[in-house]
Formats: sequence, structure tokens, C-alpha cells
Amino acid sequence: MELQIREEAGFKFIDEGSGEVMVLLHGLFGALSNWHGVVDHFSKNYRVVIPLMPIYEMSLHKAGVPGLVSFVEDFVKLMKLNDITLLGNSLGGHVGLVYTLNNASKVKRLVLTGSSGLFEDSMGGSFPKRGNYEYVKERVGYTFYSPDTATKELVDEVFDITNSNAKCLRIIAIAKSAQRHNMAKDITNIKVPTLLIWGLNDTITPPMVAHEFNRLIPNSDLYFIDKCGHAPMMEHPEKFNSILDKFLAKTPLTTIAT
Repeated sequence: MELQIREEAGFKFIDEGSGEVMVLLHGLFGALSNWHGVVDHFSKNYRVVIPLMPIYEMSLHKAGVPGLVSFVEDFVKLMKLNDITLLGNSLGGHVGLVYTLNNASKVKRLVLTGSSGLFEDSMGGSFPKRGNYEYVKERVGYTFYSPDTATKELVDEVFDITNSNAKCLRIIAIAKSAQRHNMAKDITNIKVPTLLIWGLNDTITPPMVAHEFNRLIPNSDLYFIDKCGHAPMMEHPEKFNSILDKFLAKTPLTTIAT
């Protein structure tokens, strides 16, 4: 499926399928291609919406987790979305956690995969390094269990980002904001059914992070995918979708208290 980017009121987004609403939030170096497998599978029975978060364009003083949460709030309001299943990867999971806490009536299910919010080792702890393609290729590969998952298209995209001063400044500001914004004390207040899908070989948010999310979020289920890094929906889309399918079936909206 070729994803069509729509534009409305300054927002760019994907809006495919119909039915219960799934909102997908990408990470710091995320792109629409990250979600191809999820959109292809779930848009047959769900309305799948992906806002393109303005990570590289937002004003520097807003470049952080709170600014991105405000962006999602404005987008959800514009699109008049309700009863959302909110799915976030990496930084997108972090934004999803804060959004859920601030907008409990909107979110009916939460799905986190490789989420920041407790601990993350951003790009191996030594990013960005400009002008060195092989270094960027190695760091992007570090995201996955199998470095071959990092396509040339993806590496080229990240390389271009790291060679832009303006984009790098925003990336650094957002990454620092995420690292400062530890959510251990807050996420015990999340009441909605929560699914944690984690790569067993994630080196950026390691398995211990998943166990800690599982311990702190009361109504949460944790599943690991073996031979899988920081982006399970990219590296093992069929396994990811199967786990998510079972979770959605187990938590029908009609039985979830509002």
C-alpha cells in the first residue's frame, strides 16, 4: 500500500481505513515507512491515523516532549478523534504516555514499543556525528537486531537530517527533554489496558525497561519478540501485528469503562 499524505490546517498525516481509531506516533528518527506493516494489516478493519510530528520544524523553545504532546492534542481535536487506541514507538511512546495521562477520556487502549520515558540509550549514547556516512549507517543499524533492516533509504534520510544544523538542534533539544522527563512516578496512574511489545535485543530501551513499564503500569501486558531490536513493528511486522491483534480482541471497547 502506498501511503497518501494528507494536509489540513497545517497538519500532515496519514488516514487509512475505517472503524475504531488507531493513532500511531513515530519516534525521533521515525518515518511513515516505520508503520507500513501496521497500516497494511490494520487499515482493513480499523481507521489508522498517523500524524507527522514536527520534530524538525517546531520552534526551538517548544522542541521537547511537552511541545509534541500539545501538537498531538491539537491534531486529535482537529480530527475529532475519540475512543483512541494510541500506539507509540520510542519517543512516540513517551509522547503517548503523557498524552494518555493528560487526556484520559480520549484514550481507550495504549500500546508501547521500545518507548522512552524511563531510560533510553539514544543512538548508542554518541549521536549525532556529522558528515560521516559510515558512522551514521552503523548507528542506524544499531537500532535493529539485524542491521540489514536499516535500508539505504533509511540511512540516507538520517544522514541528511544529521547534516542540517537546524534539525540537529531540535533533535538534541527533544532528546534532552525526553531524558529529563522521567515518568516513573506518573505512569502508575495510567488505567487503560496497556500492551508492551518489546524487542528482546533492544539496546536503546533494553528489556529491563520493558519489565519496569510492566511493573509500574497497573493494567499492562508485556510480550517480547526474539532477535528483535528497538522497532519491532519494522523488524518483525507479522509477529508484532499478531500480538496486537490478540490484545485488541481481548480488550473490546464495549467492555472498557469510560
